Parts: sequence; C-alpha cells; structure tokens
Amino acid sequence: MKALVIGCGRVGSAVALELDRLGWDVTAIDEKEDALHRLGESWSGGFVVGHGMDIEILTRAGIEDADAVVVATDGDNTNLVIGQLAQKRFNIKTTVVRVLDPHRAALYKKLGLWTVSPTSTAIETLTEAVSRSAQYAEARR
Repeated sequence: MKALVIGCGRVGSAVALELDRLGWDVTAIDEKEDALHRLGESWSGGFVVGHGMDIEILTRAGIEDADAVVVATDGDNTNLVIGQLAQKRFNIKTTVVRVLDPHRAALYKKLGLWTVSPTSTAIETLTEAVSRSAQYAEARR
C-alpha cells in the first residue's frame, strides 16, 4: 500500500513513520528540506521538497499510484484544498485531512472529506475528564 503524507511537522512525520513501520510505502512532502530530519536517519521512504498544492510535486511524489493521502500541514485552508485536490482530481478514496477548526472540520466532513480535528478531540476529552473528576469528587463526599 502506498501513502503520501503532506506536511512533515510533528504530526505528519509521526504518521509517516508509523505507516512505514506498518509496512506502507510512504512518501512525505514538505516545503522545507529540513523536515526530512524529523523522519530520522533510517528513513527508507521517499521525500519530496515542495508545496502540496503543486500538481507537479504531487505527481513526482506518486499521488497517481497512492492508496491513501494524509494532509497535515500547519494551515487549515491549505489542508482542505490539498485534501479536495487529492480526493476529487486524483480520486484518492482514503484522503484524511487534519483541520484544527472544529466548525470547518464538521462542514467539510458533511461535504464528504474525511477530517480529523485534534481540537474537537481535545475539547471532548477535557470535558469528559472534568465531568468524571467532578462526579468522582461528588461521590466521595
């Protein structure tokens, strides 16, 4: 299975490394060549320097043969555009996009784009933790 990971910051590099560990053929794309260092010296996957909205960069990275695309740059707008490009132009069924704004993530999810919002996850987890803690404290009184 072949995956492209677009954006090689903390999240993107961790996803790329995990997919590689699971046996995927992974190519990472980032605008900064220094991002390759996040993948470590033993990285055996591909790495392309460039912007994920550039069709030539996506083609060079092998998007036409990809089974999955993960988009995790530091910008919601960029991620949403690249995700739609991968899904609509290249027909990549498994396109997963990180979107920090929970409202935008929900909107684009309704439009058919697979979105992951770490902000929504944090809100849910923190709210649940406070509720459980308060219930536990109340029960101990």
